[in-house]
This record gives sequence, C-alpha cells and structure tokens, in this order.
Amino acid sequence: MQHQLHQRRMFTAALLALVFILAAVSTTEAGKKEKPEKKAKKSDCGEWQWSVCVPTSGDCGLGTREGTRTGAECKQTTKTQKCKIPCNWKKQFGAECKYQFQAWGECDLNTALKTRTGNLKRALHNADCQKTVTISKPCGKLTKPKPQESKKKKKEGKKQEKMLD
Repeated sequence: MQHQLHQRRMFTAALLALVFILAAVSTTEAGKKEKPEKKAKKSDCGEWQWSVCVPTSGDCGLGTREGTRTGAECKQTTKTQKCKIPCNWKKQFGAECKYQFQAWGECDLNTALKTRTGNLKRALHNADCQKTVTISKPCGKLTKPKPQESKKKKKEGKKQEKMLD
C-alpha cells in the first residue's frame, strides 16, 4: 500500500510539472502574439536641401555642406555633412555635377589641344549644373611614325658592332 501511495504522489507531481510547463509555454507564446504592431509614424519633415560643398582650406579637398529641412515636429532641421571636392581637372564643373563624356576628339594642330563633350548625367544635392560641357587638354607629343625598316637596320648595325668588339 505504501508503494502505491508513493507511485501516486510521483505521478501527481509529474502531472503537475507537465501542466506547469505547458502553461508557461502557452503564456510566452500568447504574449508574443498579443504584442500590438508598431504603427509607422508619419512625419511632416520635408526633404533635406543641401548647399554646395565648401572646402575646409584651398579650393578642393575635404569640406562640409549644410543641410536644412522644414517641419513643425522635426527633431532636426539643420545638419552639417562632410564632403569632398575632387582636386583634378573636373573641378571646374563642380563636385556635385556628374557628366557622361564622349571620346577625345582629334588633335587640333593649331592649338595643340584635343577636346570632348560631356552631357549631364546627374546633379547631386540639387546642384545647379550646366547641361553640356566641353573640356580640352594638351595633345601630348606629336611625332611622325618611323618606318619599320629603319629600326631593323639599327638593330643589325648594333649586332655587327658587338661582333667586332
């Protein structure tokens, strides 16, 4: 009889433990399901409007630009952003103006320059950019092509000089 009582208590304890575990799991899952979905806050803040990049020193390199936006409930209406103005020949058109350039044209023998045209691809940060631009650069050395026979004769002459030494 004592043995049956012990078995009954063990069975009751196991059953209670199982009920407790099931209750804990269902409460946890129910808590997950009951969470209300976050509603997206609608903002009355306008889009950022950016100034041109102003170099920290000189006329190119690292600099900053100022941004502003409007809205009664905006937490931030002004901010400063780091930027960079390239220190190369493209800087004459502004760092915010991106162009698609054609191939370089033939060399103008009167000016010793070659040119190419670029069409505006995009204007960053509301920059005021020209629709088309033309750039020029020096042609480089202008040399007449040498005939191949003269190179061969020079090589043969050098070989004969080495053989004589």
